[in-house]
Amino acid sequence: MNKYLRQLFTAVIVLFTILGLSSSIITAVQATELNRNSLNLRGLYHLYGAPRGSILASDGTVMAKSDPVNDSFEYQRSYSNGALYAPVTGFFSISQGTDRGIESSRNRLLTGESDELFFEKAKALFTGNENKGASIETSIDTKLQATAYQALGGLDGAAVAIEPKTGRILAMVSTPSYDPSALASHDAKTVNENYNQLSQGTESPMVNHAISQLYPPGSTFKTVVATAALESGNYHPDTQIPAGASYTLPNTNTQLPNAVWQANGKDGRISLEDALAYSSNTAFAQLGVSLGAETVKTQAEKFGFGQPIHVDGSNSTGNIMQAISSKFPENPSPDKLALASIGQGDVQTTPLQDALIASAVANGGVLMRPTLVDRVRSSDLSVISKTTPTVMNRTMSGNTASTMNQMMRAVIVKDNPDLAIPGVEVAAKTGTAQIGVSNASIDGWVIGFAPADDPKIAVAVVVHNTNLLGSMAAGPIMKAMFEEALGK
Repeated sequence: MNKYLRQLFTAVIVLFTILGLSSSIITAVQATELNRNSLNLRGLYHLYGAPRGSILASDGTVMAKSDPVNDSFEYQRSYSNGALYAPVTGFFSISQGTDRGIESSRNRLLTGESDELFFEKAKALFTGNENKGASIETSIDTKLQATAYQALGGLDGAAVAIEPKTGRILAMVSTPSYDPSALASHDAKTVNENYNQLSQGTESPMVNHAISQLYPPGSTFKTVVATAALESGNYHPDTQIPAGASYTLPNTNTQLPNAVWQANGKDGRISLEDALAYSSNTAFAQLGVSLGAETVKTQAEKFGFGQPIHVDGSNSTGNIMQAISSKFPENPSPDKLALASIGQGDVQTTPLQDALIASAVANGGVLMRPTLVDRVRSSDLSVISKTTPTVMNRTMSGNTASTMNQMMRAVIVKDNPDLAIPGVEVAAKTGTAQIGVSNASIDGWVIGFAPADDPKIAVAVVVHNTNLLGSMAAGPIMKAMFEEALGK
């Protein structure tokens, strides 16, 4: 081989090496980045070129599905009663992708790209058929979801319902809501305009208030303090504890009053049961200080405070859906501890967390991990995965749970008869958290479960920025949900 042929051969080898390296870098190292590039439409055509799996309610109602359309994307996402189910479904968009709801937490299954669909993908490859996504069957009860949504009536708030024995989320409502269909258009300009309008500010309807918004829990937090007291072994329902018409917060001149005279007790003392029933601020502020911050905090953490709470999905199925951490203050001063013990000050919670407290009491002290998906089916309807109920924590003894059950029934019998349901034992705790400048507004709360003797449903409801007590703002919503769930 002469000199020139060797040089040509060497040049060809070098060029092939460069081509191979560049191709490898593009297809392997830079693949993810290129796929996510907004200028790369091939990924979008791939995603929209086959039907994305449906999202279903527990009765088979289709909440989200892909419809064939006559454009280059072939399929378009549609949402039935979009605003009703938006906190559950989330959205799927050509320009914004998925970042919330089941559309996000089960994205790889819905697209058909999950490893769990290996055989379906292989079959589609060899047959030339479409690689259809899996369908996601949720635990949402459509009638219960609609009842809560309609009862909230567009107010700023949220409602969560849980099946205590399993942790299945039966309803998850956030209002005001939005219609994901506004983000499902194939017109990127329209989608971006709608997204920018919906996502702006702290009042965005895209925020799922049930799991992504913290509120002061008001007197619903007294259930945590009461549980801590009972668990200490030093208190019983008839134990007389300090109360009074007012209480001076430790090391301050601030007077803490009660809302009703019954909460004052007699001669400055009140039974623990009556303190919960009549929501005595003076009693629970002093009780929290007596128990100590560490005792109250430990009990709150047993219910789930201090950590994000997993709701759905995994890293292999999409982006994990979780409730943000509810908060109890670290090392609070005695005055801050007193306020936190009545659900004011620096304690904050999500509606899901409050529903879990009610659920744990209802289930004998055993807190089940909340779940939103019952099962996943492939396109041939075979079951890929099925959710099994799992224990999240033992929050209290069975005896304490039984006692709390009785005390929460007394809340209805003694102070909130309007929330009673004929023929059904209801257990609950209302809450009225003062918010805003000079405490000018209210977050109205209620948590509860029914039937109290064999709980089928546990509920938490919050109405934000209202001028009504929790029993009046949130109580009727809980009652309507119980009546729907129990067929009353």
